[in-house]
Amino acid sequence: MIKVLIGDAIMAINPNAQVTVRGSDIDTCTFEWDSSPEISRADIKAKMEAMAYIPKRQSEYPSIAEQLDDIYHNGIDSWKATIKKTKDKYPKS
Repeated sequence: MIKVLIGDAIMAINPNAQVTVRGSDIDTCTFEWDSSPEISRADIKAKMEAMAYIPKRQSEYPSIAEQLDDIYHNGIDSWKATIKKTKDKYPKS
């Protein structure tokens, strides 16, 4: 299963953060912060949970080629309806 990465959550909180993350489990990894305000483990974990919809949507969306083909053959409204099903299934938190 695809999951939200620690680094992605950190960058979503502070795109200018400079940090080295050692490990892939938020509960046991270590951080080395470089000249950026530290972000708490709790805040990172909360952001990862809030972003959990992203990989779920990505795994269900049709490929870009399929989406473009859908737009070409069926129009934007049909494409929007297709995409909306996945967005509704996995809403933003």
